[in-house]
Amino acid sequence: MPFRRTLVPLQVDRLGTLAGSLRSAVSGKVDRDVPLVDLTTYRIGGPASILVSPMSSDDVVAVVRACAQEEVPWLALGLGSNVLMSDAGFAGVVIRLGKGLDQLEADSKDEHQSRWIIGAGMPIPRLARLSAEAGWAGIHRLIGVPGTVGGGVFMNAGAHGQDFSRVVCRVDVVTAAGRLEHLDAASLPWAYRDAGIRDAIVVGCHVDLERAPIGDLKLDIRKHFRWRQRGTPFKEKCCGSVFRNPGALVGGERRTAGQLIDASGLKGFACGGAKVSERHANYIVNTGSATAADVRAVIDAVRERVQLEFEVELRLEVKLLGD
Repeated sequence: MPFRRTLVPLQVDRLGTLAGSLRSAVSGKVDRDVPLVDLTTYRIGGPASILVSPMSSDDVVAVVRACAQEEVPWLALGLGSNVLMSDAGFAGVVIRLGKGLDQLEADSKDEHQSRWIIGAGMPIPRLARLSAEAGWAGIHRLIGVPGTVGGGVFMNAGAHGQDFSRVVCRVDVVTAAGRLEHLDAASLPWAYRDAGIRDAIVVGCHVDLERAPIGDLKLDIRKHFRWRQRGTPFKEKCCGSVFRNPGALVGGERRTAGQLIDASGLKGFACGGAKVSERHANYIVNTGSATAADVRAVIDAVRERVQLEFEVELRLEVKLLGD
């Protein structure tokens, strides 16, 4: 779940002192100089000065408070999808939300509705499958969405007519001041690929799901997962969709970002080790040796060509993180 807060340049001794303090303050693991290339689906990125793997929301509170006190920048990361990490890495603290924050509790309100309490580190595909197998609809069509629930809520991830705004009733966040707060979902300014949460880390949420026949849900999951397998390069090194769908009308038809890029003749276009996927044009893949600079070069070329061909400005869905 990407979020970055930048404060002041750091000195090595300050980072060492902070790492020691964090090891005493949190129950999760604290590591130094960790390559972010191993923590993103793009397999791109320089080192993180400090990596913390929190085991609870209390750990996240302690980390953010320590960073605020020491004026150290931090960012939150889930499974590393939907982000492009800088080649220079991140001179600060990366808070990786995963194991320890992947709890799941289900409480049926009645035979028709169930409230699920979910940790930010829960993988979205796992949640989609578990909810379908239990006979609850509302999130199952997100089976092919990479990443964790925290990032999914933060950016209001969606697919096939479903997104988090339709089911979330409460969002638990840790603010930049290090306070745990519970937000009423109805008060959030939900928008396309944006929950409107600022200066905070999503650490969990509550969702309301509706009863549906298990057989129908499993069929729906299989259909959408097969589409994902056929239509996207999901087995290649990529971040997911790079651009938001602009909703632009071209020739009287509403076009997606992928359709505009394809119509611009850019499938297969490459800079260094980064290439526009020939399977789905809204994916830029790392062919094995790509740098963040390579991906940025492809992004810039694609935006320029689509603007020239169709007078449509493509906005990024991928988050650019790091130094």
